[in-house]
Amino acid sequence: MRHGDKIKNLSRTKAHRDALLANLGSQLIVNKRIVTTLAKAKSLRIYVEPLITKTRKGDNKEQIMHQHRVVFSYLKDKHAVKELFTVVAPKVADRPGGYTRIIKLGTRLGDNAEMALIELVDFNEVYGKTTPAAEAGKKTRRGRSKKAAAGEKAETATVAATAPVKEATAAPVEGEADVQKGTEE
Repeated sequence: MRHGDKIKNLSRTKAHRDALLANLGSQLIVNKRIVTTLAKAKSLRIYVEPLITKTRKGDNKEQIMHQHRVVFSYLKDKHAVKELFTVVAPKVADRPGGYTRIIKLGTRLGDNAEMALIELVDFNEVYGKTTPAAEAGKKTRRGRSKKAAAGEKAETATVAATAPVKEATAAPVEGEADVQKGTEE
């Protein structure tokens, strides 16, 4: 029984699992998104998010150097550590957590394994950016007051009334003319 055992073993020994997660973590930091199985992505999230949090800690030079060494002991890749502290850390400085996003992709063709895309949230241009107009009029899921709803209906009605209306002229298609002639005869 696995009571209280929260570690996903991924059918690997401890050393193999550590090497796998170090490699996946390094590639995630360098490439900003990777495609892997869903189980590995979930394990990688647990592995890499505390490392990203460590980049935020450090008031003086000695603490920052210590955090570099701690992260290097996990990732074992100096290029990934440098990328993490120079590129990723400034972008996630104001985020309280949740640095990664897992998107399910379906199943792999060969062995039917569930595939997932894991990415750093702040480096996605599609989901991360919001327009200033969208931020100004944030919508909630709560009901609106009747006054606000009536004001919006009146506003849309005036906009619709002032909008120019284009008349559509329909030219008969050649096939339709033949069909109409056939029905008249």
